[in-house]
Amino acid sequence: MTDHAPEGSDQAAPAPAERPRVVLGVSGGIAAYKACELLRRLTESGHDVTVVPTASALEFVGAPTWSALSGKPVATDVWSNVHEVPHVRIGQQADLVMVAPATADLLARAAHGLADDLLTNTLLTARCPVVFAPAMHTEMWEHPATQANVAILRERGAVVVEPAEGRLTGKDTGKGRLPEPSELFELAVDVLGRGVATPDLAGRHVVVSAGGTREFLDPVRFLGNRSSGLQGYALARAAAARGAEVTLVAANVTLPDPAGVKVVRVSTTAELRDAVLSSAAAADAVVMAAAPADFRPTAVSEAKIKKADDGSAPTLELTQNPDILLELSSHRSRPESVVVGFAAETGDESGTILEHARAKLARKGCDLLVVNDVSGGAVFGSPENEAVILAADGEPVPVARGSKTALAHAIWDQVRGRL
Repeated sequence: MTDHAPEGSDQAAPAPAERPRVVLGVSGGIAAYKACELLRRLTESGHDVTVVPTASALEFVGAPTWSALSGKPVATDVWSNVHEVPHVRIGQQADLVMVAPATADLLARAAHGLADDLLTNTLLTARCPVVFAPAMHTEMWEHPATQANVAILRERGAVVVEPAEGRLTGKDTGKGRLPEPSELFELAVDVLGRGVATPDLAGRHVVVSAGGTREFLDPVRFLGNRSSGLQGYALARAAAARGAEVTLVAANVTLPDPAGVKVVRVSTTAELRDAVLSSAAAADAVVMAAAPADFRPTAVSEAKIKKADDGSAPTLELTQNPDILLELSSHRSRPESVVVGFAAETGDESGTILEHARAKLARKGCDLLVVNDVSGGAVFGSPENEAVILAADGEPVPVARGSKTALAHAIWDQVRGRL
């Protein structure tokens, strides 16, 4: 076992004395093989993982595989090691229970409190955060019975992430695919890090924008910016970990879809505006973490603009793009919704970073403004961030340099206090 986090993660491995105890429940779906990668990531990042597969899950992946990857015996039924009372102890001692994949049958049994195997017994005795990652065919996920069971589990405080869309078994494609193991790992670590059994954004719909828009000059060239989308994606992951229904409007971002998040892909500022305004109509909160281009060409060439023989450069005529944040703040479909903007600022002779940011907050009319100092290109593409959260109705909240996930939770803390 190594003591480092999997490649690409910004999560540090827990110290040996602090190893969180995770129960990985696996129910009987073809996506059970993906849970092997999730288990590897959890164990290699220092978590103490107990795998509890259902009898059906063992038809897809055998107990020796789970044992080899977890480094400990696999609990498979209530009759093994009876003197240790596993059907009670496993759930009582867990810091997190994650079921991945969670089939329609497992969700139904969990929702109705059945305890006919070790996994459902564990779910009944757990008093820690519980996360279900459903995986099934689209028709099964959309069936009223499944949706009712999901609603029951969410009402009781469980996090039930939305399935991903994509290729299912056979030739079928649709919603019902298990999110990628790397994203489920990030979700698990996020939930563990907060240590809160009840998700505080449950029942809320939030919209997050991420990335940078592009305004095309011709079929090849465009005006753009350096936004990577990392902070927006961290916001989406954090909201999902806190139980929210999340719509992520991603502008030219190539990051993997966060687990349980609906992703809408856009390119230009006009597309970003349309997608955000449409999604915001039913949202409790909107966080504009994307970097829309301020200007666009008045005309787009249908052919690639060629170099002139005399060495001269073409003249670009630009026009201003719509101000999406101002429009969101001024014309709210739901007056009680919370609108959050971002300000990438540098100081100059006319004012400091915070002075510019306060003026922008007043001008835009949003409830919160997250201010980044981007002098010298800081923040862009970095896994870390620091900021000051300005409120229209309160004192500024400084957030020390740390992971973008930490800043995301600081922002949601402020939003939650206003909902």
